Parts: sequence; C-alpha cells; structure tokens
Amino acid sequence: MNSRERILSAINHKQPDRIPIDIGATPSSGLSAVAYSNLIKYLGLNLKNHVYDVIQEVTQPEIELLDLLKADVLDIGRFFNTSENYWHKLELIKGYPGLYPKWFNPVRQPDGSFLAAGPTGENIGKMPVGATFFDQLIFPYVNSYPDNFDNISHDMSRVIWGGFGFPPYDRMGEKDFWKLLRETIIKERSKTDRALLIGVGCNLFEWGTFLRRIDNFLMDLYLEPVKVHQLLDKLLENHLDFLAKICESVGDIVEIVKFGDDLGTNTGPFMPPETYNEFFRPRHKIMCDYVKANSSAHTMLHCCGGIYELIPELIEAGFEILNPVQINAINMEPERLKKEFGSEVTFWGGGVNTQSVLNQATPQQVKDHVKHNIEIFSKGGGYVFNTVHNIMPDVPPENIMAMMETVHEFQ
Repeated sequence: MNSRERILSAINHKQPDRIPIDIGATPSSGLSAVAYSNLIKYLGLNLKNHVYDVIQEVTQPEIELLDLLKADVLDIGRFFNTSENYWHKLELIKGYPGLYPKWFNPVRQPDGSFLAAGPTGENIGKMPVGATFFDQLIFPYVNSYPDNFDNISHDMSRVIWGGFGFPPYDRMGEKDFWKLLRETIIKERSKTDRALLIGVGCNLFEWGTFLRRIDNFLMDLYLEPVKVHQLLDKLLENHLDFLAKICESVGDIVEIVKFGDDLGTNTGPFMPPETYNEFFRPRHKIMCDYVKANSSAHTMLHCCGGIYELIPELIEAGFEILNPVQINAINMEPERLKKEFGSEVTFWGGGVNTQSVLNQATPQQVKDHVKHNIEIFSKGGGYVFNTVHNIMPDVPPENIMAMMETVHEFQ
C-alpha cells in the first residue's frame, strides 16, 4: 500500500499493511517548536524550524523528517508557505529561534513577556515570561452578548484563534484565493502519495468560550439558552458559507476534513449528552452532512478530554474520525474505546500519553506503553497512530524516537 491507500484503508475499517502514522499534520497533535528543534538536533538533521501555529508554537515538520518517521498524511497548508519571503526569524522562547510568518510581529515587553497585535491593531495575545505559547487576552462578549451578531466576524478577529490564522487561511484575503487553493492542491497531490488533510475549524462550543469566556459560556447553556442558540445559529451560518467554498475548491481532492471542538476535560465532558444534543449535535450534523453531500472527504473531529459519554452522539452527528483520543482521561482506556466504538469510528491518536508518559518515562517505558496501545487500537483497522495532543517542549528526543521505533517495529 502507499500512504494514501493505508490511511483510507484504516478509515474504512480494513486492516492496512501497517499502522498508518500521522506526525505533524495538525496543530493540535503535532510537534512543538522546542521539541522539534531538540529532535532534529538529536538526529543530526540540518532542518529549518517553521513555526506555523504561532499561538501554540507548533512546527511544520520538514519532509525529510516525515520521510524518516514514515508519516502518511500531510496538512495542505504547508503548500502555501514555501517562499522564503513568507518567513522571518524570531526568538520568542530563549535558546530556540524559529522562522515565523512575517505578518506575526510580537513585541517584547520590559518584563520579558511578548504582546502580539491582531488585525484590529489591538494586542490579542500574550506570551508570559517562561511560557511557550500565547494566551488569549480579549473575550469580546465577556460582559454581555450584543443585541445582534451582525459584527461577529469582526468580533472573532479580536480573538487569537480568529486573528492569528495559519496556512492556508492567513492568505484568504488575497485575490482568487479559492482558485489558487484548488490549483495548488491539485498540483501538489500529483507529487505525493500521502493522504491530504485540511483543517476547517468550524468550532461551535469553543467559539462560545472564546467570545464569552468559558466560565460564562458554560453557565449560559443553562441560564441564557436563547442567546446561546442565536449565537450558534450565526456561527453555523458562517461555517456553512465557509464549508461551501472548501468543498467546491478541494472537496474532491483531500481525504480528510478536520473540524475542532474540545468538549472534555481530564475528568469527563464539559456537559452531559442531553446538553450536547440540545445545542451542538444538530449543528454538527448539519455541517458533517454538508461535507459528505458535497465532497468525497472523510470527517474528523479534534476533541480533547474525557468524552466517552459523548462518543455515541458524535458518531450520530456524522464524525467518522476522532482525534486525539485522550487515553489518560477518565473512561478513555483503549480497551473500552476499541470494544465499544471500534467498528463505528476511526481513532486517530491515543498512541502515547503526552501528559505524563512521553515527557517523563524512560525510553523503554515509552516503548511498552506505545506497544500496549497500538496492539489494542490497530486490530481490524480503524486506527491511525498519533500522539495525544502536541509533543510538548519537555519531551526528550530519545522518547520521541522510542515511540516511533515501536510503531515501525509493530506488525
């Protein structure tokens, strides 16, 4: 099998020739800039460090590393930032210089922190001293909801997740962007047998928390349901307009369309299934149905946390793939997930606990942990190896290679 066939086989719940691998195709289960820098130094590779997700400080791995690690999938955004003029050098994390998009120009403050301005000119992100990512500064609806949501696009641009776009969407304002997107992906697809993934976001719950702040929005689900429905209806309207452009331009070219909505914590979902079903499942289903009716792509949801109770509802909503499969959260044991849902959804992740194993264990303990997980998840297909969220700065490169060697050796 080639990489594309391997990924599609797994998604279709057929046993591929080996476990498909994703390293770095998404900014929420990829490589932090620090971990990447340490890894390529450890391997003796002279590669550049392109930090394409400036909020989480996540790197776009070079093809040479992806070849070495036998990765089977690519994020199509990487095809839009190949010009050297796109990048400039910054050192935001001491000792770890990287190449950042030229539109990103954070300003160092007297106390050593960094402030970064968004499209409106306001400072919308802050990297505190000693941190390795940017925090959100502005919550546009923190005090109250507006009378209407006519200006929601502007309001979303004041949030780091809307103001600091990553490729290809940071070029979306350019003339003929959608035409360029299609032409570029057709051209690049002909050069690779790897599967292609496009992230579309289209978050619902998370945009409520970004705009209103999470404490307020969680209470609003019970105290302000009318306003929540109005907000979600407007978000859905905008998301469907966006998905129409995605499907028209690349819906017949990419293999995976990745949505995002973090619905859980280490101790369980943010809400019971009844609340998810009232506010979010109908709208998630509308978006999934649209993608399936207007493209050949498969639907992935990036959803962190202990979401065991919500998985049946997510499947009903139309998500075919779940990522990053947070096996260290409550009720998210590989055995339980594979037994109960393994025939209905593809698990894209869950290969290694990045919260307390990959960063703290010995290489042999990492190997044992990874082998245990992939032995369970990989049976009968329906599995793509990936870490539980990003490989963080405190992860030793020896442990990354122990993880990958275990996957490569597994038959």
